[in-house]
Amino acid sequence: MAHDVHIIGGGLAGSEAAWQLARRGFSVRLSEMRGSGETTPAHQTDGLAELVCSNSFRSDDSDKNAVGLLHHEMRQLDSLIMRAGEGARVPAGSAMAVDRDVFSANVQRALEEHPNVTVVRERIDALPESGMTIVATGPLTAQALAGSIVAATGQERLAFFDAIAPIVHRDSIDMDICWIQSRWNKRTEVSNEDGDYINCPMTREQYLAFHQGLLDGEKTEFREWEKDTPYFDGCMPIEVMAARGVDTLRFGPMKPVGLDNPRDCTPEFPQGRWPYAVVQLRQDNKLGTLWNMVGFQTKLKYAAQVELFRTIPGLENAEFARLGGLHRNTFLNSPMLLDRQLRLRNAPHIRFAGQVTGCEGYVESSAVGLLAGMMAACELAGREWSPLPRTTALGALLSHITGDAEAETYQPMNVNFGLFPPLHDVKKKQRKEAYTARAKADLGEWLAGFESVPA
Repeated sequence: MAHDVHIIGGGLAGSEAAWQLARRGFSVRLSEMRGSGETTPAHQTDGLAELVCSNSFRSDDSDKNAVGLLHHEMRQLDSLIMRAGEGARVPAGSAMAVDRDVFSANVQRALEEHPNVTVVRERIDALPESGMTIVATGPLTAQALAGSIVAATGQERLAFFDAIAPIVHRDSIDMDICWIQSRWNKRTEVSNEDGDYINCPMTREQYLAFHQGLLDGEKTEFREWEKDTPYFDGCMPIEVMAARGVDTLRFGPMKPVGLDNPRDCTPEFPQGRWPYAVVQLRQDNKLGTLWNMVGFQTKLKYAAQVELFRTIPGLENAEFARLGGLHRNTFLNSPMLLDRQLRLRNAPHIRFAGQVTGCEGYVESSAVGLLAGMMAACELAGREWSPLPRTTALGALLSHITGDAEAETYQPMNVNFGLFPPLHDVKKKQRKEAYTARAKADLGEWLAGFESVPA
């Protein structure tokens, strides 16, 4: 079948870009190498939009959180990723988390059933020399295609490591020791009866022994060419955090504040006292049979993980559906290489989308795919692309990637209010609400103008 756009990569960004083009009447060839006999070091299935790390899309609060605002904006633009996510939600407090298998199936079904999308299981080894193309191969771009990208850009690849958190079978957790509670008892409509997280309490002695175990545990060895590769702070392996100081974890993923252990009540604390440290687990599938260890990305070897993690109170008999892992991510120096419409400056028939551009996070990757698809649709329709306001989450993220960041020090970035044009006449406590209110108003105005122009 002839196609208007060739999309390489069927992850979050590629799937979203395909949807945005298809729903506007343009034909798409979506090439995904998984399912053709090829795979990556991190993927376990051949499903489109497979989630390989956490199952969380992070905060869904569009009034006070930048990523929650990005959720809102993507929903306004009929995002397939957000639509599929809604149909796969699992409890996660104020966050949006999904059953990863249901989510992937929802995305794949929507694209395979769309008459304008052809999904082809094939490996693409080189950038096409002509024809509108969107490259959304993600941080695990295959070696041959990565080499083609390097040849086309004239730039060395940048890289960092991304670690995967373990997943535990729910029925192997000792609930006589652990308890279910959201921090400060905050819950959402999809919450469990008592909260969204399983909490494993630690005493000071248990924590110190665990901390030492992280430092001493056998780690994955790096190849010579990997040794100087930096980590992205959002996916910092827990043992790397532990090496930064004995209390670093207690102010990070093992923070105990706002969690009252009902097994440790006193007259002074009748609801329970805060433990010295806490390991939290978050529901990973709709059935509630799998729970992932929050913030426990790791590069410990498998045997070391099992031995150490079973010292956590309540996980003494834990059975792991998946242990932690480590993979190498690659991304472009996008501020230098891409124009404001995500096109390769020296080959403008090629756009890049998703994490390969240097955005970080599931939602951010999907958002850049959404924008690439909309931009390509405008170009095919002979329309001028109206730049998104930089006051919106979409506009701020896009601006950072395509020129606002310093090219010399460019590193992966989640969406955050630091990317937005500042507000100086608003009190600090009211600033987040002011950012989101401004963004929603500006997006509404932009969208009204965008939709008023015939396709």
